[in-house]
Formats: sequence, C-alpha cells, structure tokens
Amino acid sequence: MIQNPNLVEQFERSQIQQARPDFFRNSEIFEALFEEAKALGLFPLKDPLDRIDVVIRLAQVLNVQIPAGQTRHRSG
Repeated sequence: MIQNPNLVEQFERSQIQQARPDFFRNSEIFEALFEEAKALGLFPLKDPLDRIDVVIRLAQVLNVQIPAGQTRHRSG
C-alpha cells in the first residue's frame, strides 16, 4: 500500500519531465497496440464511418489552443 501517494505522483511527474520523447519506442508501442486491436477483431472496421461523430468530437476536444494557465469556457 502506498503511504504517500502525493510523493509517488511527484516522482512520476519528474520522471516524465526528464525523459526525452523516443519516436522509435513510441512507434513500437503504437504498432503493438494496433496489432492487439486487430487480434481482438477491432480492425479493419466494417464501416469506416461508424461512430465518426465520436471521433470528430474527440478531435475537437483535444485540439484546444489556449495559453497555459487559462481555462476554456464550455459552450453548449
């Protein structure tokens, strides 16, 4: 059992900040996840446009371009 979860979280953040992005490692992870999705029968999609509304909404949410420290007001 973790005695001090804040200390663990602080340690994890420092590790992430110190680590440099590794394109090749990230590509390996992506390919492994893709192969797993194919093995589970999730790809290829039967209908490529199935749930496209969810994909578009997710892209809109993730494509936020505001300065750090400011909050985004929800609309709708």
